Amino acid sequence: MPDSGTNGLMQAFNPQAIPYALAWIGGVFILVRIMRRILRGISERISAHRLTIKQIDTLASFLLYMAAFILAITSLFTLSSEALLALSGTIAVTAGFALKDVAASFMAGLAILFTKPFQVGDRISFGGFYGEVKEIGLRTVRLVTLDDNLVSIPTNKFLTEPVASANAGALDCMVVMNFFISSEANHIRAREIVEESVLASKYLFLGKPMTTLLSHRLTEQGQVLVEIVAKAYVFDARQEKAFASDVTDRVLTAFRKESLNITS
Repeated sequence: MPDSGTNGLMQAFNPQAIPYALAWIGGVFILVRIMRRILRGISERISAHRLTIKQIDTLASFLLYMAAFILAITSLFTLSSEALLALSGTIAVTAGFALKDVAASFMAGLAILFTKPFQVGDRISFGGFYGEVKEIGLRTVRLVTLDDNLVSIPTNKFLTEPVASANAGALDCMVVMNFFISSEANHIRAREIVEESVLASKYLFLGKPMTTLLSHRLTEQGQVLVEIVAKAYVFDARQEKAFASDVTDRVLTAFRKESLNITS
């Protein structure tokens, strides 16, 4: 026998409003698509403010979808004060059991948007994946890896597991490059070559310092290597891979030209 909450729900439901509810949802979906296309074009033309525009896109889309959901519900149901009291118990139980995962992801999405552990456009490492955050949605965070794979991760995962952001909301990004030579090689000259290669790259962002570090590394075979670590910034995080490739090409070419003992 249906309880009073279910009866109240059926009495409050207005089937004639279904087309209006669908119109709200469909209209907002189209509006968001158009808005994102426009903002994407603007962000590419004004690259210095690309991350800010992407964050506006995410927040505006989030609010529009929320507004569409609320308008659709208020169109489908006539929720008087009496109906709200009658249905509160049923809605609470239903939401608790059937929608707990959705609610958790929804709240996690809000937490990410407002606490900003990372933002749209950031390069993050999470769960073994590394890439650029393309979207922070109601249920998932989508990032594109350096191999151009789209990875969707439930937002509630970010509340309990660590996440690392390479640029933390900034447009520029640090790139770390590792080079190895044998312990007998001229490490002073090798370090100079690495520094010269970094400074010669067109992708280098001069607004932040570049550093090189030396250390020893013992391989599993017992061989002692000298590790040269170069740390430098690119102006735009999307240039990370191109920058590392450009510097590596310059370094290896110079190492071979000067007969430095390169190790694999």
